[in-house]
Amino acid sequence: MSSKKKATSSIMQTLEQIHDFKGKYPKQIWSLFFSEMWERFCFYGMRGMLVVFMISQLQFGEKEANLQYGATQAFVYAFTFIGGLFADKILGFRKSLFWGGLMMIIGSSLLGYDPHNFFFIGLAFIIIGTGFFKPNISTMVGELYKKGDPRRDAGFSLFYAGINLGAFLGGYICVAIGKGYMLSSVIPEDKRWNVAFALAAVGMVISLINFHFTERHLGPIGLQPGHPDAIVKANPKPKWVEYLVYAGTLAIIPLIDLMVSNPEYTDYFMYTIGPVTLIYLFWEMSKVSEKERKKLWAALIFIVFSILFWGIYEQSGGSLSIFAQKNLNDKLLGMTIDPNGVNNSAGAFFIIALAPLFGLMWIWMAKKKIEPNTIIKFGLGFIFLGLGYYLLFSTRLFHVDGMTSLDIFTIALLVITFGELCLSPIGLSIMTKLSPAKMQGIMMGMWFLASAYGQYVAGLIGASMAEADENTPAVTRLMTYTDGYKMLGIYALIAGVVLILLSPAIKKLMQEVR
Repeated sequence: MSSKKKATSSIMQTLEQIHDFKGKYPKQIWSLFFSEMWERFCFYGMRGMLVVFMISQLQFGEKEANLQYGATQAFVYAFTFIGGLFADKILGFRKSLFWGGLMMIIGSSLLGYDPHNFFFIGLAFIIIGTGFFKPNISTMVGELYKKGDPRRDAGFSLFYAGINLGAFLGGYICVAIGKGYMLSSVIPEDKRWNVAFALAAVGMVISLINFHFTERHLGPIGLQPGHPDAIVKANPKPKWVEYLVYAGTLAIIPLIDLMVSNPEYTDYFMYTIGPVTLIYLFWEMSKVSEKERKKLWAALIFIVFSILFWGIYEQSGGSLSIFAQKNLNDKLLGMTIDPNGVNNSAGAFFIIALAPLFGLMWIWMAKKKIEPNTIIKFGLGFIFLGLGYYLLFSTRLFHVDGMTSLDIFTIALLVITFGELCLSPIGLSIMTKLSPAKMQGIMMGMWFLASAYGQYVAGLIGASMAEADENTPAVTRLMTYTDGYKMLGIYALIAGVVLILLSPAIKKLMQEVR
């Protein structure tokens, strides 16, 4: 008994040491950084290959590929809400993360073994796995900081850099190998896609190994509800409840396989999951104080606007993948380079390069007392997004027989990245600031569920622009897609202005949170 008490005391002391760290970052954030980096290598590698593989290898039409991409991504992000819920109530963040990682390894391995025959079942495993992994590691980053710690935003910005380092590497390397732009002299042509998908599994294995060696430094962070040292106290649940979650996860894999391979089922799912989760959230909100409820209403406003942002932004995985493959040359600054690789990874590269500069800029503006508040930053994110899409529209001015400039396309991605830097890292941080401790996982899941609706909308938007077939002239295809990008630019600019005008009302709901 005494040794158990001593162990418990040691864990609690470790939590105090975590919160009272010296310097800018807690040491645990670096391990979480690398686990997330390799998981994102897996995820963005997969994301960047989907549309290209479906069109070039599975003979999907462009409209069908856009809808399929939107359906797959929507399920990925929708299950982050479910994963966050199970982590909050049953598994805890650590067990949820490990279980999700194992599912992603199985899915990526199936695709690596035979991507043509195991395409949808492999995606089903990855969808479930990402749902259990993604929201919970983000929540653990938030718990490294005590309430009100001004260093929290800097920590999330660093974590966000880890996300994008993985996205940059996976986003370029995987699709470049699949298309033969990398290692073509080493990998036989009929095995290129196998190797590309298998690389995603390798990244996930590294992520889980790294997290295994991180756990002992996390104190009580992420422990299972009911554990005597867990941060949020709860009655322990019977062990069979945990096993039921694992068994239930495996049991619904065939259902996810069926649903993701038939995009019309995605419509039914998205029409259902949103209202159901909102009803559940309102029920949870009824149990918190009035002050906490106002903050949650502010969080919901951010979530609603993020749906529109991601619906426009996420053309990068759908219609922009087709645009890159069919309408872009392969010359960037005079070098031959895969345009799909640029589309998948340039945004991440720009974030890695610019995120520290943006962080310093916000600090400088804060010292001068001219830093825009979180709501204004969200509005600026939309404005930059709109300007970036206007640049995509302008690529039509540089085409030669329907093939246009990869250089101008890359500049457009740079401007869009300015918008993402104003919105996304701040969004992760604001969800943890506005949420009560017992609802952290649920609200992080809601943030990613909003991304699910954004992905779903992105697929619908992309499909609406995909009027071309294999016989459509490149010039006609170019004009169709760039007309669509102009309209998306207009919608983004309007949303940015509306959000800035709503700023005073939202600030009142946020109260002391900035």
